[in-house]
Amino acid sequence: MPESKSRKKTQYTPPPAAGKPKTNPPWLVPTMVTLMVGGLAWVVTTYLTETAYPIPGIGNGNLLVGFILMITGFALTLRWQ
Repeated sequence: MPESKSRKKTQYTPPPAAGKPKTNPPWLVPTMVTLMVGGLAWVVTTYLTETAYPIPGIGNGNLLVGFILMITGFALTLRWQ
């Protein structure tokens, strides 16, 4: 039976490592935490005052504002490295 020719494979060499590792901007973590905690405080205040505060005229819109603050804070976690 004939033998197959052996294939010569080139040796794998990994690409050179990039310069320095990516870091977070200094404003990211404080802003992220502030938005999440501020949104939580907004929602809790709305429930405790029965939609009278923090903004009296919008009623249940206060819940929307609080949740938007929290969602924005969680969206910033996607930039965290």
